[in-house]
Amino acid sequence: MSDNQKTEQNQDLGHPPSAEEQLAAQAANEADAQAELTALQAKNADLAEQYLRAQADVQNTRKRADDEIAKARRFAVESFAESLLPVADSLEAGLAIKDATAEQVREGAEATLRQLRSALERNKVLEINPAAGTRFDPHQHQAISMVPAEQEANTVVSVLQKGYTIAERVLRPALVTVAAPK
Repeated sequence: MSDNQKTEQNQDLGHPPSAEEQLAAQAANEADAQAELTALQAKNADLAEQYLRAQADVQNTRKRADDEIAKARRFAVESFAESLLPVADSLEAGLAIKDATAEQVREGAEATLRQLRSALERNKVLEINPAAGTRFDPHQHQAISMVPAEQEANTVVSVLQKGYTIAERVLRPALVTVAAPK
C-alpha cells in the first residue's frame, strides 16, 4: 500500500496522518510539481526558440523585399535612361552638322521628337492633351484662366501646355483655359 493510500485510509478511519505520512505526501506533491515545472520550462524554451526563428524569418523576408524594391527602382531608372540615349545621340548628331539648312534642322528636330515620344510611351509616360470642348477634369487639367466662349461652361477652350501621366498617375497636369459660365 502506498503512503498516499495509507494517509487516505487513516483519514477515512478518523486518524490524523502521521508526520511520516505528511512528509511522504508532501514529497509526492513536490515531485509532481517539479515534474510539471520541468515540463513547462521545456515547453517555454521550445516556444521561445520558435518565436526567435519566426522573428528571424520576418527580418529576412523584410530584407529580401527591401532589396527587391531597391533593384526594381534601380532597374526602372536604368531602363528609362537607356530608352533616352538614342534621343541624346540624335541631338548630338544634329548639332555636329555645322552647315545644315533650316529644313534639315527642322527634319532632324521632328525625327528626334518622334524618338523622344516613343521612348516616353515605352516607359508609360503619356500625354494629356485634351481637345477643345472636353469637360474640364481637375485631376488631369489645371485651369489657368476662364474665358468667354461659344461652348459649354467648364469645358476646355485651349491647351497652353500638355500634361503627362506616368503609369496612370498624373506627372504634370495640362495647363488649359476653360470656358466661363454665360
